[in-house]
Amino acid sequence: MGKKKQKRKVRVALRKNRGKRARRGNLTQQVRHDPERVEDIAAGERVSGKGETSRYRTVIASENATGDLQIDIDESRCHPGRVLSAIGQTSRVQLDDGRLLECTVRKLVRSLARDQRNAVVTGDRVLVAVDGDQTGVIERVEPRRGILSRGSRRREHVLVSNVDQLVIVVPADNLKPVLIDRFLVSAEQGEIGAVVCFNKIDLVDPVDLVGWSGLYARLGYEVALTSAETGEGINRLRNLLDNRETVFAGQSGVGKSSLLNALQPGLKLQTGEISEGTGKGRHVTRRTRLIEFDSGGFVVDTPGIRQMALWDVIPEEVEGFFVEFRPFVALCHFPDCSHTHEEGCAVKQAAAVDLIHASRYASYQRIFTGEDLD
Repeated sequence: MGKKKQKRKVRVALRKNRGKRARRGNLTQQVRHDPERVEDIAAGERVSGKGETSRYRTVIASENATGDLQIDIDESRCHPGRVLSAIGQTSRVQLDDGRLLECTVRKLVRSLARDQRNAVVTGDRVLVAVDGDQTGVIERVEPRRGILSRGSRRREHVLVSNVDQLVIVVPADNLKPVLIDRFLVSAEQGEIGAVVCFNKIDLVDPVDLVGWSGLYARLGYEVALTSAETGEGINRLRNLLDNRETVFAGQSGVGKSSLLNALQPGLKLQTGEISEGTGKGRHVTRRTRLIEFDSGGFVVDTPGIRQMALWDVIPEEVEGFFVEFRPFVALCHFPDCSHTHEEGCAVKQAAAVDLIHASRYASYQRIFTGEDLD
């Protein structure tokens, strides 16, 4: 028998736990009697602060296998399912018995996820209390595995959960190695595999991609060269997706939705064009969606990501996410070497003689110093 979960009482601070701001008298009358003070009055209203009221609730919770708190609920009245898409506080959930429901999220679930941008994300396994023919309430989110996340306004933005593979889609005619490397670091951190997909190869000479595809293949990552326009490489990519749970990610306009349409004819995802003025793609995919493939497995289509800010990665950990650094780290003169300026750094020496690719070392430096993407 498994170890019984230890239940305990937890005090939870509910969101929006503030009283209304106290207004300073009748503002309308003040403006009527002294119109010249209207700007001062408005400023005073802004800095008056919010009320001091806080509301807490005691709930019964237990720790799951990862040490996170899990709400204690009546599981006998709930149905397991998976989130197909989530936006705001509304999620589309497919129950294990096949039913599709539009679900809201229990307020307590949102309160326990205060440090995250979203309490429920696409791919989550959830328990749902059905309250209508096509509606329900998400009572609990089950422990996640295989996540892809990024930093957003000092909080974690989980893009998708419970996947085992990331396909990084980049346009062959506009490669950004530092963005590829940031995605690879996030994949390593989330413990999911990675495929580097060079799309739109019909726009370039294939010889120009030999060096880049060889670089990532030598590092142990799967590489695919594709064109949604001509169909080249589609079968190869389809084989990489078979019976896997895969998230497609990249910037807007790189062709993620076009590739998915080519991989599964009849899908009919909306696609967009590159802006002639900015050279950047327009956002067409508005929400992250989980799609079941006819050939087996699931794929997740995500909105375009302008920047891939890493979440919860401290500088001292970055070296561990660059697989080619590992043979050299132990040879550095200083045990706490940052591989940026120290004498006797084996990583720097390896980069100087091309044992570590120059673009990869440059990516490491930018991530280590916290330099933003252009």
